[in-house]
Amino acid sequence: MRDLRLGAPAGPAAPTDQQADAGEVIGNGAVKIGLVVPLTGANGPSSVGASLRNAAKLAYADSGTNDVTILVKDDRSTPAGAAAATQAAINEGAEIILGPVFATDVKEAGRVARSSSRPVIAFSTDASAAGRGNYLLSFLVEGYVERGVEFAAQKGKKSIAALVPENDYGTLAMAQFQQSAANHGLRVPMIERYKPGASAESVKRLAAARDQFDALFIPEQADAMAAVSKELVANGLDSKKVQIIGTGLWNDSRTLALPALQGAWFTAPENAGFNAFAQRYKAKFGSDPARIATLAYDAVSLAIALSRTQGSQRYSESVLTNPSGFNGADGVFRFRPDGMNERGLSVLEINGGAAKIISPAPRSFTGNGA
Repeated sequence: MRDLRLGAPAGPAAPTDQQADAGEVIGNGAVKIGLVVPLTGANGPSSVGASLRNAAKLAYADSGTNDVTILVKDDRSTPAGAAAATQAAINEGAEIILGPVFATDVKEAGRVARSSSRPVIAFSTDASAAGRGNYLLSFLVEGYVERGVEFAAQKGKKSIAALVPENDYGTLAMAQFQQSAANHGLRVPMIERYKPGASAESVKRLAAARDQFDALFIPEQADAMAAVSKELVANGLDSKKVQIIGTGLWNDSRTLALPALQGAWFTAPENAGFNAFAQRYKAKFGSDPARIATLAYDAVSLAIALSRTQGSQRYSESVLTNPSGFNGADGVFRFRPDGMNERGLSVLEINGGAAKIISPAPRSFTGNGA
């Protein structure tokens, strides 16, 4: 299972001595926090890694703190680099590791951190990188799918079909879709898989059976939806005939203008928090942040807040998995004991080439999050 790599470059071979660079230091407080990010890759400096580091600086500045030190380490976009960077941060006294981004790197960082009983809050989208003590802060496809299916059930939908690309994202989404549909009492009459770029036959089969379902789930990337939309229109499967549902990947101008998706729903974090963060980031650094920069901002903000309020238990499992969760730039989130997360997500409806919130993101959690 591969990570959704956010356009960052693949990594070079690790240095033969596998020694991490000394790295940058933010602050000079007693509590030390390791930040392991891909500052470099095969093609040189990584803009994603730089954005994560800058977001950490912004979180530190916004906190007004002087009681933590953030040890910034470059994982060089490789598993060996992540292991070396994590070990270097721990050797320098880091009590918690924030990052890395890519799943294979997260697994190595987690292995090293676990041997020193240090927790990891990582930024991978790949659920296989999660585990006890290895928490994922990222936006997970599982969360998007659960929110969308739950909302469909709340709105009275009874039967939901799926049109799913044969790729990693589609496979992850389909597994959660089947689980969520069962949990919320929705019938799944058919699931059509298709090779990317070749959805025509699958859409025809769905159209022939459209009296069997009142909603259609499509976990497809924004840049591939134009071709899918064309087939949907050609076969009369637009949102006037059946409620189409997607994931946060549709929060993109290319998707919002598509004819078949006018009236469709998708799930996403609310934009207000990110927009406010992005304005502060640009004012400080003169450039726009990567979309995932809020992950570093929230992870650093959380680590600082816990250092102030939780004493020696600040990064213990019971504190990090508090079922009440935490507030971040992208809304509320909480970690599960298995390392996965739950996030407060909104449901949006596409109309007139724009998306409008029809179900706001929750501001707090119910239940124990187990």
